[in-house]
Amino acid sequence: MGSAAQLTARTFDSVVLESHVPVLVDFWASWCPPCKMVEPVLDRLADRFAARAKVAKLQVDQNPGLRSRYAIQGVPTFCVFDRGEIVARVVGAQSDERLAELLEDALANRDPLGRPADPSSDS
Repeated sequence: MGSAAQLTARTFDSVVLESHVPVLVDFWASWCPPCKMVEPVLDRLADRFAARAKVAKLQVDQNPGLRSRYAIQGVPTFCVFDRGEIVARVVGAQSDERLAELLEDALANRDPLGRPADPSSDS
């Protein structure tokens, strides 16, 4: 069974920004009950999307620089990164279906081989 990757300030850029696939990042805090509620959701998504996308978690209190960098004002905040940019953001506990939809939307913006679509092409 897969699980969401645990991020730190040291690993964030290589795991998230340099990823060749979309990455769902859960910005969370240990004192946040809704954050605890979505832990099993993230593990299920990590399994479901294992071959096509990544699922990761960042504890904001231990990584204040990244919290500030991405203007995280409430937890949990879920951001989908693709090509190093945030392509979706939602705040608050979310269902499996809603988070899967965010990842599917990011994947839909890729060519049939899974590469990021060329934003300059109109085809």
